[in-house]
Amino acid sequence: MSQNLAPARVPTPGKILSRELEARGWTQKDLAEIMDRPVQTINEIIRGSKQITPETAIELSQALGTSPEFWTNLEAKYRLHIAGKEIDS
Repeated sequence: MSQNLAPARVPTPGKILSRELEARGWTQKDLAEIMDRPVQTINEIIRGSKQITPETAIELSQALGTSPEFWTNLEAKYRLHIAGKEIDS
């Protein structure tokens, strides 16, 4: 019997970003300055009210030493999880 297993919760990209900032001892303002973006943008990503675009993924990867795909994959998996929950409701 084949069974599709899915996580009960998928962390938001913002939660991962928040943890990354904490691990580095950075504030949202620090990251905003590095990325030359408004602090509000970083805050909205962390709160989950703003999606990570491909352009933002590139900037995050440059600032944090990750790949852009890391951020776009997090965003896509989170959005798919949310859409799946809405369909199941």
